[in-house]
Amino acid sequence: MSVIPQNAMDILKANGLAHIATLGPKGEPQSTPVWFDWDGNYIRFSQTKGRQKYRNVQRDKRIALSITDPQNPYHYLEVRGEVDHIEEDPRKSFIDLLAKKYMGVDQYPYNQPGEERVIVYVKPEHTTTQ
Repeated sequence: MSVIPQNAMDILKANGLAHIATLGPKGEPQSTPVWFDWDGNYIRFSQTKGRQKYRNVQRDKRIALSITDPQNPYHYLEVRGEVDHIEEDPRKSFIDLLAKKYMGVDQYPYNQPGEERVIVYVKPEHTTTQ
C-alpha cells in the first residue's frame, strides 16, 4: 500500500521537477531539482556517481523531495523517506526514458564520456499534499 494519496497521483504523472533534499557530509541540507519517474512503488531519479547527491545518499539514506504541479503551483506533493536501493544504469536506458518524458527525445543528449549513471529508488514513508 502506497502512502501517496490519490489526489497527488496527477503530480507524479506530470512533467514537474522533483526538488530532492539530502544531507551533506557535515549535516547540511543539499537540494537539487531533478527529473523523476514513479513506478507505483518508488520515486526514481537518475544520478551520476560523480555528484554530491550520490555521495550523500551513499552515506545517509534519508531523503525528502517536493514536486509542484506544473499547471498549478499551489498543488504540491512533499515526500519523506529513504533510498531503498540504487541500481547501476550502464546502458543509460533510464535517463533515456526520462529524456523521452521531459524532452520528447529518444536519447538523453547531454551524456558525457565516461559518466557512470545510477538509478536511485526512493521508498515514500510520509507525504504531505495540498
